[in-house]
Amino acid sequence: DYQEKTYAAGKIPGGFFKREGRPSEKETLTSRLIDRPLRPLFPESFYNEIQIVAMVVSSDNEIDSDIPAIIGASAALAISGIPFYGPIGAARVGYINDEYITNPTASQLKESELDLVVAATDSAVLMVESEAKELPESVMLGAV
Repeated sequence: DYQEKTYAAGKIPGGFFKREGRPSEKETLTSRLIDRPLRPLFPESFYNEIQIVAMVVSSDNEIDSDIPAIIGASAALAISGIPFYGPIGAARVGYINDEYITNPTASQLKESELDLVVAATDSAVLMVESEAKELPESVMLGAV
């Protein structure tokens, strides 16, 4: 699970209820983004249930916390003693003025022609998720 607490950005929920509500759409999508590259790295014979909670306790609106959450979940599994064929690395790649930008800020992403998230081990790419304007195949492959 991925949880972004409102106090991480220095806010308190308004209204009658001062508690955190159900997970937002962003939290659900980020949870899936974390799960997707990690799931194939468990042995086929491993059926135990595992729960990893990546909780954001302090944040900056310019930096998205999904990439550190993926890396943190991988690191937690790597040191846990659970059978896991990791660790993995992850990065967000932007493309501005014919240059790749690794882990761009929110303002850079607004200008970017590409928003690509890639997760991989040292020997294989496990996941690619992308949103882009029309770009040549060579630019997309270069980002990966």
